[in-house]
Amino acid sequence: MQFIDYQEGTATDTLFINDTTKPVLNHGQVLVKVHSFGINRADTLQRQGKYPAPRGESPILGLEVSGEVVQLGPDESDNQSPWKIGDEVFALVAGGGYAEYVAVNASHLMAKPKSVDMSSAAGIAEVFLTAYQSLFLVGDLKPEQRVLIHAGASAVGLAAIQLAKARGCHVSVTASTEKKLSMCEKYGADRLINYKTQNFAECFEQGGVDVIIDFVGGDYINRNLRILNTDGTIVYLAMLAGRFGDKLDMALMLAKRATITGSTLRSRSDEYKTALIEAFSKDFLAEFESGALRPVIDTQYGIKDIAITHQRLEQNDSMGKLVVSWSSH
Repeated sequence: MQFIDYQEGTATDTLFINDTTKPVLNHGQVLVKVHSFGINRADTLQRQGKYPAPRGESPILGLEVSGEVVQLGPDESDNQSPWKIGDEVFALVAGGGYAEYVAVNASHLMAKPKSVDMSSAAGIAEVFLTAYQSLFLVGDLKPEQRVLIHAGASAVGLAAIQLAKARGCHVSVTASTEKKLSMCEKYGADRLINYKTQNFAECFEQGGVDVIIDFVGGDYINRNLRILNTDGTIVYLAMLAGRFGDKLDMALMLAKRATITGSTLRSRSDEYKTALIEAFSKDFLAEFESGALRPVIDTQYGIKDIAITHQRLEQNDSMGKLVVSWSSH
């Protein structure tokens, strides 16, 4: 099979198509023929040598795919399996998505909604599961509470806006341009803050927020605390401002009884991911069929343009998901 290979620690133009053998299925896995795969920041960090694949997982890039089930593992071949050959699915994987075939834990598959095309389905798993986990499991966001989502026009941000609005929450977002803010508004954001021209901490005279989703860190930490409601939670998903934050105002943190926590998804156990996918599917998967939730796709590319996707992500030049399809090459 073909897959996207790379030279670790190098520029995006070193991504190239290579050949390898198809994955051998382990206990509890199925083989998916990949139609499309989503591009994530973790992929660019892995290519740069800063985010290695978890031990035991495929070193091939790629955390989410859409495609068709083409083979069941030996313990998935009986009538107990929820999957059958030919099922159209999308899936979360810990690696291996940038390939024509990928082995997936059967419990990490989700049925592709009939109303979502195959390429768009590749843009659901990683961002919506990350947003769902961050908002409701880690952040403990309750219906009708108030949330601030930094990087609102990012793929995770746009997913989080939709999920929070589905629970009746008031959503504030930050983004760098009016175009990005308009995109956030399109998907339901209530308060739009251009962080290039506004200090977001000065935009909450009418009350604070209960949960903050932050990808930045750095000098955002104390500003987040200023606008956080008592007993609120700040969830950190990335560190775009660098690995070290500014001087944490401990007095403010204690006064607010604030919870400051970090979260990732890729390194979680298979059992955790299974439970997460089951909970998300129960709560929200049907909303894609009805159109209440929508995968936000910036651009769909053919495999020959894979380098462009990494370049755009590293330049923060996207609104929603960048998706690559094998069928286009």
